Amino acid sequence: MTRPQRPLTLVLAYAALIICVAMGIRHSFGLFLAPMSAAHGWSREVFSFAIALQNLLWGAAQPFAGLLADRFGARRVLWAGSLLYVLGLIGMAWASTGSGFAASAGLLIGIAQSGVTYSVVFSAMGPLLPLEKRSWGMGVVAAAGSFGQFLMVPLAAGLIGGIGWYATLIVFAALATTMVPLGTALTRGLKPAAATAGSQNAREAIAEASRDRGFLLLTLGYFVCGFQVVFIGVHLPTYLLDKGLSANVGMTALALIGLFNVVGTYGAGYLGGLLTKRYLLATIYSLRSLIIAAFLLLPLTPTSVYVFAISMGLLWLSTVPLTNAIVAQIFGVRFLGMLSGIVFFSHQIGSFLGVWLGGRLFDANGNYDAIWAICIGLGVVASLINLAVDETSLSSRQAAPA
Repeated sequence: MTRPQRPLTLVLAYAALIICVAMGIRHSFGLFLAPMSAAHGWSREVFSFAIALQNLLWGAAQPFAGLLADRFGARRVLWAGSLLYVLGLIGMAWASTGSGFAASAGLLIGIAQSGVTYSVVFSAMGPLLPLEKRSWGMGVVAAAGSFGQFLMVPLAAGLIGGIGWYATLIVFAALATTMVPLGTALTRGLKPAAATAGSQNAREAIAEASRDRGFLLLTLGYFVCGFQVVFIGVHLPTYLLDKGLSANVGMTALALIGLFNVVGTYGAGYLGGLLTKRYLLATIYSLRSLIIAAFLLLPLTPTSVYVFAISMGLLWLSTVPLTNAIVAQIFGVRFLGMLSGIVFFSHQIGSFLGVWLGGRLFDANGNYDAIWAICIGLGVVASLINLAVDETSLSSRQAAPA
């Protein structure tokens, strides 16, 4: 896309608000599990499958949404995603069967999120940010998603307790409409970059990325991020209820994750401009495994839950700016939306398995022990995978002497 002269703070503000709304609403879905399942007589697997489907479809649609944004501009993609989000939230409120809930919460919102979250927003931002500020800028916007979680989780809990889950979903649908004018403001003046003679097309860009070992490793590592955070985000409140803690503890834990994720994501983006990003990613995944293991081994109290939430919050979405910055660093920004979307699809396959297996294994075993153990093991694997990623740009490698 061409790069108009615009204040950097204004670009970041519009992008951050879109992510704040889109991610804030989705992070509150775990609070709907218990009341909606009780109201409709659903097992936990019914709700878990719909949210798992949402994550899978989000990931599957993301490369296409990113490609459309790269080729035709992000504005129409943001508009379409926003409207689908509104329809999906209304559908969630009206759904009375598992299939209806899967169609709205899973299909509609899953596709919607591909148009209003990181890959498309980063595609719009990429040409507007200087190279030396790209990791930092992505960290700022990713942190906004965390701040959205901090705002929306307590809001959702308060609304569910006051007006019920049905009316809360309608309120969130109204809130989601604000992403249409915000998308318009973000993309004002932006035009898709014209392809120059001899430049890559999308198919060639995908082929080039698929041959790059670092891209493949980054994609595999991102699977683990999705598996861990979506399992925790959806199932932690109910896990705590099962252990005898109050619903308020689960709500507070999710809010703390969101609050401290603001710090962690911004910090990761900032450090990504100073330090080797693959080392930072390996550290994040290692620390996640250690924190989960400590949480399970220590006595469970509200204090231990809050310490866990703060610790995980610092690492929650800190992988996002680093992963996307590595993709941009290796391949450039021409097809950033599409290539980031491919990596993100792996993240969402992990999300699907994390949230669905959480419900499935609970229904089979009566507890979450097995899924917690899987989260720990995958964190170790992801740490080792990311250590082997080569961040050097392809142009630099090609220019280097044999």
